[in-house]
Amino acid sequence: MNASPAYPDSKKHYPILDGLRGVAALLVVAFHVLETYSGNRFNQIINHGYLAVDFFFLLSGFVVAYAYDDRWGKMSQWDFYKRRLIRLQPMVIMGTVIGALLFYFQASPAFPLIEGTPVWQLLLVMVVGFTMIPLPISMDIRGWQEMHPLDGPAWSLFFEYIANILYALFFRKISQKALAVLVLIFAGFLVRYLVMGPQGDVIGGWSINKAQLNIGFLRLLYPFFAGILLSRMGKLIRIKGAFTVCSVLIALVLFIPRIGGSTQLWMNGLYESFTIILMFPLIVAIGAGGHINNKFSAKICRFFGDISYPIYITHYPLIYLYTGWVAKNKVPMEHGIWFGLLLFVVSVAIAYASLKLYDEPVRKWLAKRFLVKKMVAADVLA
Repeated sequence: MNASPAYPDSKKHYPILDGLRGVAALLVVAFHVLETYSGNRFNQIINHGYLAVDFFFLLSGFVVAYAYDDRWGKMSQWDFYKRRLIRLQPMVIMGTVIGALLFYFQASPAFPLIEGTPVWQLLLVMVVGFTMIPLPISMDIRGWQEMHPLDGPAWSLFFEYIANILYALFFRKISQKALAVLVLIFAGFLVRYLVMGPQGDVIGGWSINKAQLNIGFLRLLYPFFAGILLSRMGKLIRIKGAFTVCSVLIALVLFIPRIGGSTQLWMNGLYESFTIILMFPLIVAIGAGGHINNKFSAKICRFFGDISYPIYITHYPLIYLYTGWVAKNKVPMEHGIWFGLLLFVVSVAIAYASLKLYDEPVRKWLAKRFLVKKMVAADVLA
């Protein structure tokens, strides 16, 4: 019988957005490698690399709305949740497993709790990590108070799941005007925190305490739901060389040095407000409106898109290892950066191997098992 999905992914794809997601993910890896040598948030080489997470949230909102807004007449909430879990959860498990396997090799002064963590506790944290349930600070096994101490970036997936639930429960039903009002309110909250808050930046969101959860929700609400609004408005920008232009813009906004230093936090807050609220939607609008005109660019966008999520969710255990090695041996940047470059290459290799040998086959099997009504879906990996 011919393959046929229960809910076919028949809409046109946005290959440039896939490519941009990969560009941002690769810059995140570079940011984390170089962050190892920074003394604090005011002195980093890719000083705004953490804003890639906010870009991911906006991009995710855009794609979710585009893919699912018109499907609710034939798709239940549970169908939606299953599709999102199948898309995201297998690599969460892979990232957590890699984190557990490398955990004891990361022991160093940078991670004071590792040496005293028994194996049973590590295994418990790993199993909890598979479920995306955030760990309270009292269960920390590393010393950084992360909600997912085996795979730090999983905190953003925790908020991604919250956003998907909010979308399925409420935001898919509201009008475009009501959504625009809410997005403006979320933008106001974000600007207020950035300009008048204690940091002048959005760094944070990965711990289960009041302050960190506040940052996490502030980082989530405007970008994700602004992405939904952008998708529904359909106001795309068409220019030549959209992928190159957008890639350069992403690099520029992430590489801009910290503005205002430690004495004028509001100045950097204004910059990050501008970037998240205006620049990221502009980049997505250009990327979604652009076209790929040659096979080479199409291959680049496809490859970057394919590895974007795997590399984001699997690279950080290697960063823990690298950070521990640098801290333990007091390795200067001029010597350690070569190993950082090797880490970058290995991260790409692990991401690609995880995608082809694990993620795609697992998602295909899960889709056959839980999504297909009568026949096997040929496009379940979209």
